[in-house]
Formats: sequence, C-alpha cells, structure tokens
Amino acid sequence: MKRVDDFRLKFGRRELVPLIIGGMGVDISTAELALEVARLGGIGHISDAMVQDVSDRRFDTEFVKEKTKFYKHNIDNSDKSVVQFDLGRLAEATKLHVGRTMEAKRGEGMIFINCMEKLTMNAPRETLQVRLNSALDAGIDGITLSAGLHLGSFALMAEHPRFRDAKLGIIVSSVRALQLFLRKTARLNRLPDFVVIEGPLAGGHLGFGMDWAQYDLATIVAEVAQYLQTEKLDIPLIPAGGIFTGTDAVEFLERGAAAVQVATRFTVAKECGLPDKVKQEYFKASEEDIVVNGVSPTGYPMRMLRNTPAIGAGIRPNCEAYGYLLDGAGNCAYITAYNQQIALHPDGKNISVVDKTCLCTHMRNYNCWTCGSTTNRLKDTTRRLSDGSYQVLSAEHIFRDYQFSVDHQILLPN
Repeated sequence: MKRVDDFRLKFGRRELVPLIIGGMGVDISTAELALEVARLGGIGHISDAMVQDVSDRRFDTEFVKEKTKFYKHNIDNSDKSVVQFDLGRLAEATKLHVGRTMEAKRGEGMIFINCMEKLTMNAPRETLQVRLNSALDAGIDGITLSAGLHLGSFALMAEHPRFRDAKLGIIVSSVRALQLFLRKTARLNRLPDFVVIEGPLAGGHLGFGMDWAQYDLATIVAEVAQYLQTEKLDIPLIPAGGIFTGTDAVEFLERGAAAVQVATRFTVAKECGLPDKVKQEYFKASEEDIVVNGVSPTGYPMRMLRNTPAIGAGIRPNCEAYGYLLDGAGNCAYITAYNQQIALHPDGKNISVVDKTCLCTHMRNYNCWTCGSTTNRLKDTTRRLSDGSYQVLSAEHIFRDYQFSVDHQILLPN
C-alpha cells in the first residue's frame, strides 16, 4: 500500500514531498507554519490578506494606525470612496512579511504566498500589482492566485525580472475558469507552474454557488486533466478540499495529481495563527455545526462554524482602518447591509446585520471561524485531556501523519 512519501512533486530539478498547506488568512497560515512545512520538505503558504495589520502585529509597524489617523475625518461618512491605500506603505508591509519569512527559511521545501483577487482595496488593479510584485521583490518562492479569475494578474507581473523564475499558479474550481485564465494570459507565453483545483468541501470562500453540494472534487480534477491532455499542456494539478488523510491524498496522487493541498487539519496545529480557544471550538465542532452561508461581502459562499461570532454582528464598518474589500468605487456589501439597519434603528444600538458581515474586522480579530467540511473529524486526530480540552498538535506531527500513514489511519499524539 502506497504512502504520500512514495510520490514527489517535481518542479524542474527540485523534488518535494507532495503536500501543500493552504494559505489561510488573516495570518492563520502563519510564517511559523509555512517555515515548518518547508523544513519538512513540502510547500507552506503565507497569506497577504490584510498584510499591513499582519505587519503591525509581527514587526511593530504602525500602518493601520497611520491609515486610521489619516482618514479619521471620514469614519462617520457612509461614502468610503476617498479611503485609499498608500501603495508605498503597502509595498513596505508586503516586503516585511515576505522578506522576514524567507530569511528564516530552512530545509528543502518552498514557501508560497496566497494572493486573493477579491481583496480589491478600493483600487483593484493598482493594489494587486503592488502586492504581487512586492512579494517577488522580497524573494517569495511562488505565488498562488486565489479568490477570483485573475485574468489580468500575470500581466501585472510580466515586467518583473522574476516573472519566469518564481513558481506562479492559480486556484480554480472548474475547467471553464482555467480555460478563461489560459486564454487571457496566452499572449505572455507563460503557462502557470501549477493549478490548484479546489473542490466544494474546502474551507472559507468557495468557487461555487449555493449549489456547491452538486459538485465533486474527483470529477472536476478528471475534467481538468482531460482538458489539459487534449490541449497537450503539461501543468501539475493539485487537488484541494476534503483531503483528510494520507490515504485520501494517495488516491489522487495515484490518479496523476502532482500533489495535494490541505489545510483543515493544520488549523489546530501549534504553529497555526488561530487563538487556542478558537482551536478548541474547531475540535468540538459537530457535522451540524458546519454551514455554508452568503454573509461574505465578496459575493462568494463561505463555509464556517455555525456559532462564529461574526454572524449577525452589527459593528460599524471599519474601512478607515482596513477597507480591504472596498471595490473600485469605494463600496462594500457590508456597508450597504449596515446602512439598511441604521435606517431602521437610527440610534445605532443593538444592531444585528444578518445579511453580510464586516469580514475585515472579524477576520482580523479571529471572530470569523471559517472551516473545511471535515472540521468535525478533528477531534478524532488527537486526545482529550483531563480538563475536557483537546490536545493541540504540532505541524510536524500532522505533516508526518499525512506523509507516512496508510489505510486511512490517523496517528494520535503521545
């Protein structure tokens, strides 16, 4: 019976353990988690979601404080069109986060950064270009384009000296999405180095509608593989979403996948950025506690725990400090939903905004408990302690279990 360790992900002459840890923001996939995975020979992700806040917490910068002070006059104004990011400061924050991580890297693995197109930041093209190129400047091994079609993202990096050197890939959930991306980027004569195929059981934002349950990861992977074969394109495919055991991973690897991307089991790793009390919520979750809803202002369905504090919260939009989801005109679906409630309750007291949530603030405060469909199984990967809590695991323990386990077995900690 084969194990994950019997396979290798090949990037040119480099061979890696075919395990990639997804880029969970905001700083849930921490530098520490990515570094540990790279040390073990796999690929770890960091995320550039709300990178200025991440920098402030990690390096004692004051990007958020400065931005808040500069736009303080606009806090009570529902029109957020004037709230812009300073592109120089955005570049500085990105280079700090990426650069410090890469300086600390050890081992034979790699570190990628996850860049979401849906972080429109009131200047979608300009801010994305800065984020992408600054990550390349700082020496990131690779970039995974996520949360959007990214039809113009390769062009935003095309003039960078590392455009053909760094590993660049994209997350898709359908053949159609990949076709659109390849067609749009064809003139650059630069194929993606990998394609992550994210199925309907993944955590956080989903690349499907509310009919997500009608889709199946294995079917989508087979469709994409057939398309690439027909077009004679050799691009490594990396399934993601619901791959809970090493055996689950091997089933895809035996069918030709280059690697698998996993994340749910690493949410309860010591190196993960979630607070310990939130990790315990993940451990305790039952299948009924996992829901898919439409509260994200991005327009994508999102999977999370039913008792996540972000659901129904009515905080004032915090765009002057954050504003990562403002579109090019300064709009956000949460602002609209919030203003509708203010119209009904002018005193602003005891407001509950059910339709949408202020994703920036709640993700920053770890109050938006996004999760994968297999979160209810996390309790089966560890031991319950005498105080009723569950033992938190090391990233190495989880990684090695994926790497060497067989027959859907899960190695419990000592």
